[in-house]
Amino acid sequence: GKETPLSIDGTLGNYYSAYIQWSPDSKRVVSAKIRPVEKRFVYYVESSPTDQLQPKLHKQEYCKPGDELPFKVPCIFEVETGKSVIPTTDLFPQQYDITTIRWDSDSRAVTFEYNQRGHQLYRVLELSAETGNVRPLIEESSPTFVNYSRHFRHDLTNGKEIIWMSERDNWNHLYLYNRQTAQVDHQITRGEWYVREVLRVDEEKKLIYFSANGMVANEDPYLLRYYRIGFDGNNLTCLTPEEGMHTAWFSADMKYLVDVYSKVDQAPVAVLRSGDDGRILMPLETADISRLVSEGWKAPEVFAAKGRDGQTDIWGMIVRPSHFDPNKKYPVIEYIYAGPGSHYVPKSFYSAFYNMTGLAELGFIVVQIDGMGTSFRSKAFEDVCYKNLKDAGFPDRKAWIKAASVRYPYMDIERVGIFGASAGGQESTSAVLLHPDFYKAAYSSCGCHDNRMDKIWWNEQWLGYPIGDQYKDGSNVENAHLLTRPLMLVVGEMDDNVDPASTMQVVNALVKANKDFELVVLPGVGHTMGEKYGEHKRYDFFVKHLLGVEVPKWELFK
Repeated sequence: GKETPLSIDGTLGNYYSAYIQWSPDSKRVVSAKIRPVEKRFVYYVESSPTDQLQPKLHKQEYCKPGDELPFKVPCIFEVETGKSVIPTTDLFPQQYDITTIRWDSDSRAVTFEYNQRGHQLYRVLELSAETGNVRPLIEESSPTFVNYSRHFRHDLTNGKEIIWMSERDNWNHLYLYNRQTAQVDHQITRGEWYVREVLRVDEEKKLIYFSANGMVANEDPYLLRYYRIGFDGNNLTCLTPEEGMHTAWFSADMKYLVDVYSKVDQAPVAVLRSGDDGRILMPLETADISRLVSEGWKAPEVFAAKGRDGQTDIWGMIVRPSHFDPNKKYPVIEYIYAGPGSHYVPKSFYSAFYNMTGLAELGFIVVQIDGMGTSFRSKAFEDVCYKNLKDAGFPDRKAWIKAASVRYPYMDIERVGIFGASAGGQESTSAVLLHPDFYKAAYSSCGCHDNRMDKIWWNEQWLGYPIGDQYKDGSNVENAHLLTRPLMLVVGEMDDNVDPASTMQVVNALVKANKDFELVVLPGVGHTMGEKYGEHKRYDFFVKHLLGVEVPKWELFK
């Protein structure tokens, strides 16, 4: 029952975390000493609350690019003696964050991960509980950025090896590290394809179960399949071989998996498979879309064309109206989200594609494209975005749409519109500011129009640190004076994802430049494409500016 302080040097300006971890042998604890910084807050005025007449002021902690960040030092204390083990910070000095602090099973060391500010260096570090020495176990570096948000690490229970995910050979793969030497023992997966997710590491059988895309030649490289491979990199087995976008659920013992696969133009099929070799043990269900087709449903088309370099295939999707007539000319509208970190063109079957199908029914051909700068191809493919978010893959997008119009002359590329939300809101506005020769109208909702105004993690990963001209160059605020095309800006006043002031600063710049534009502010609404009212405005906007039709009064259709 006796309380004994293990530290007495914590202060408000340099305190110990309340989160501590006991060593497995219960002889030590580890915590982090944290030097905090002044917090930034974003403020929101809720103009029309439902429970009172007067507006409400809200605030949210919100760190932006360039802000100072807390500094953390893992510290170990011996419980019986009170001895402290405080390491030097030579190997983790310029912190974006320190994460994953955890004990080794033998209680002799703590490991933690160091993400350097600017994201060009990432280390797995070992802190000796006995000497306080720190040594790197894994070091990942890049002249652009380390994709820390999708890394994978598995420490084997033998305490001697670590399975690690890396893009160091230009593709995302798994490596086996020797912990004693802190060197790669061997590369487990290799090839011009992309490991997406590790589902299970079976140490007893020395097997890894994972998903990957791009392994099959001459098909859409984004289609996901499931695989199994040995720790030694041998006996790679595809467990879901049929062409399609697969989603699988494994039994607890990994002996079986339920696999559902489809494509945007192929109905879902569900089967039960063997976890050993992927053979089908039992068909479960095949979706029946005959009634959908009989009602006039048209499947989207998967389309590929060469990008800006004339060599790289760029993949996208074409959505046509159900009343499509190849003898007519159709304006083209692109739905854009070009932010790095993922791919965005749908690959699985849906009867109606969010944001696209309804718009197509009004008399448009709607497309979505994954240009360079997006993910799950090679590292070089994604690196196009580095310090260059304003690129947004536009050279690839324009080449793709032009190629599609050559094959399908009914696509009128003299009438091309664009819309998007969030990063897509920024990019759609950039399209009419920087590429007005091609994009003739833009609807932009909740855009992060100036990356200095947006959340720190997303922007510093792709645009780098410290904050330089690369942030200013892509700012729609800085470029607002270039507007020559119709633009509708939409913002939710309670957007807690992207600071609403980001949109209002574009508005301010447009007003000062005496530009004509439309603004829709949605009271009480958060991060959105526009909700019901905004969607209606989006439809009317493109009907007016691309079809040249004056829309009827809304009240006529109550």
